[in-house]
Amino acid sequence: MTDAAARARDAEARVAREGLRRARRLVIKIGSKSLAGDAWDRLAAEVHALLGGKAGRSIVIVSSGAIALGIGKLGFPSRPKDMARLQAAAAAGQSVLMQRYEEAFGKLMIPVAQVLLTHADLADRARTNNARNALAALLEAGAVPIINENDAVAVDEIKFGDNDQLAAMVTPLCEADLLLLLSDVEGLLDGDRKRVPFIKSVAREARHLAGDSTSGVGTGGMSSKVEAARRATLAGANVVIASAREPGIVGRVRAGEDVGTLFAAVPQRISARKHWIAYTLRPRGAVLVDRGAAAAIAGGDRSVLAVGVLGVRGTFLPGDAVAIVDPEGVELARGLARLSASDAARLARKKRDEPGEDVVVHKDDLVVLPVD
Repeated sequence: MTDAAARARDAEARVAREGLRRARRLVIKIGSKSLAGDAWDRLAAEVHALLGGKAGRSIVIVSSGAIALGIGKLGFPSRPKDMARLQAAAAAGQSVLMQRYEEAFGKLMIPVAQVLLTHADLADRARTNNARNALAALLEAGAVPIINENDAVAVDEIKFGDNDQLAAMVTPLCEADLLLLLSDVEGLLDGDRKRVPFIKSVAREARHLAGDSTSGVGTGGMSSKVEAARRATLAGANVVIASAREPGIVGRVRAGEDVGTLFAAVPQRISARKHWIAYTLRPRGAVLVDRGAAAAIAGGDRSVLAVGVLGVRGTFLPGDAVAIVDPEGVELARGLARLSASDAARLARKKRDEPGEDVVVHKDDLVVLPVD
């Protein structure tokens, strides 16, 4: 990197850290390995220091730990692999988890509220809006919502999901401007195991460093945190990955100190609805488009028309999320289908005389994925 490039990068990092100082709503995600000993009391003290007397500030916590606590409560020797015992551990541990938060935050007169979510809750627009309204009411009342996946009933979330991704979904849901991912490491590390202070482009600078590490207690790893950071920055939030063991880490991040790894928010955030389409909904199928259609879609502000469709994959209905894929198999965009898979396949390569009849995905329901 040239001296000029290094100076430009340092300037970008300073601007991003200045944005941390202006953050009014913070989402804190804390992992299972970080919740031990007096972790709840330390977190409560840091939240109290940040909120105490500061009008307009609010904090949401996305907390792991229910399954880990349930494993100990039920006497399991290690994290179960079968779904039934995972659900049993989640059910047994959830009450213990909230009791720890109630005790720690109650000492400082901070009310907490349990919010259990499943992917199905966030995949349904009406339920998403209900969750948004409930969170807004809790924050207005001065409470700290403690959010977790409802692992006792959400089979897919235990098997595939993790709370890093939930935190990325919650960030636009509550209109947060800062996401802090607390872990057992000091941040993203480079090839020499040194902390990377600042990331502007996840694809170019971070993904190859993330790896796929997991533990026997939690389910996430650095790759999950980096992907969560990418998604939250697209919603307009700055993101910091930092160590939960660092003294005063919450306040230090909020003060813009050079701790952890800072991922800068993108200059042009996408709306909460389009973020929901692209990064919360799971595609039920794919629409394969030709090169001309792919170029038009990538240019922005264009609908997916049947005349540019080569074929479809999967089974989807109107209103379902679908991936838009170019002839090389690269996913260009995601959107909500206006046609079923069978109708889209039947109309593929055909131009309709009636306007609107050939729209497979309307531009208002289409999100072009960033190349990054």
